Amino acid sequence: MNGRSKIRYGMVGGGEGAFIGAVHRMAAALDSEYELVCGAFSADAARNRRSAEALGLDPGRGYATFDALLAAEAALPAGERMEALAIVTPNHLHAPMAITALDAGFHVLSEKPMALNLAEAQAIAAAVARSGKLYGLTFTYSGYPLIEEARVRVARGDFGKIRLVQAEYSQGWLSRPIDADGNKQAEWRTDPARAGLGGCLGDIGTHAFQLAEHVSGLAVESLSAELTTHVAGRRLDDDVAALLRFEGGARGVLKASQVAAGDENGLRLRIHGEEGGLEWSQMEPNSLTLRWLDRPAEVIRAGGPGLDPSAMARLRTPAGHPEGYIEAFANLYRSFGRALRAGDATPPPRGAAGWFPGIADGLRTMAFVEAVVANASGDAKWTALAD
Repeated sequence: MNGRSKIRYGMVGGGEGAFIGAVHRMAAALDSEYELVCGAFSADAARNRRSAEALGLDPGRGYATFDALLAAEAALPAGERMEALAIVTPNHLHAPMAITALDAGFHVLSEKPMALNLAEAQAIAAAVARSGKLYGLTFTYSGYPLIEEARVRVARGDFGKIRLVQAEYSQGWLSRPIDADGNKQAEWRTDPARAGLGGCLGDIGTHAFQLAEHVSGLAVESLSAELTTHVAGRRLDDDVAALLRFEGGARGVLKASQVAAGDENGLRLRIHGEEGGLEWSQMEPNSLTLRWLDRPAEVIRAGGPGLDPSAMARLRTPAGHPEGYIEAFANLYRSFGRALRAGDATPPPRGAAGWFPGIADGLRTMAFVEAVVANASGDAKWTALAD
């Protein structure tokens, strides 16, 4: 910390029983850069109170509502009030809360997807522009060291011109109708009013899409997609398939499912160029496999020799010490904090030190969601993505 004070942050959502709020707090704490000073953790008053107490907050800063949080924090002296807000609510609250917090003068780090639809995402972008505050999105997987290594190797042309991009995200936890049986995590994710246009599409399909564009360095120009709901009575998709046409002629396939019974968290990325390709799996995140036309395959290990400095900067332990999801998440928090301290209004460009996902990634993923929904429900063979 070098004597610097910690970044004071608040949290909305993520209270008792929530998965992702605890992950955010662990990530924020890992580098001792942040201090949680306030929160409005649940619409349930008792749960909200218990959450604030369990987290050791000043009793007066465990607020009953989001509006109360913003009003009270804005009234505090500059050296005491929160500086940034972490939004870890269901999707339908992301945009209104982000816009209100930005306009109130607070930086925002939000869960994905950015919003319910592209129009909401554009409204957030407008709020960022007029407020001059920083906005980030926790597309966690882009924080992994070997994802950065993969991106660097593609960008410098190790594989030649890219031809194929394949992204897969396979889970099985929604194979049964647990959303109809009272499971709160499943319930809101399959509710169009709270999840948005897509179920599986918005929840994990956006992760696969963001990773495909991030590592390949290529933008998807158009797609042909199918949305399927396998579980009877479910109101949103639980399975997604899309053919992708990238700029420059590359072709891709994106597959996301939450009804692949038995699968855990199978995010996998493969990219092939003229001379070779790479493969990475989130469940084995410390290995990156490179395959070539004219020489033996290589397995690159996290912390091992030959890594690019930008990948090494994302590592926290020596080679052979497993690190993964929390550390990748913390890399995004660390980069966001550095930009906040530097007074930057926008994230550094992709490939620069301290990059993290922001407005550009959010707008692209919401354009992807809308294009998939339009294509899957219409008669057009191919649908273009909005710029």
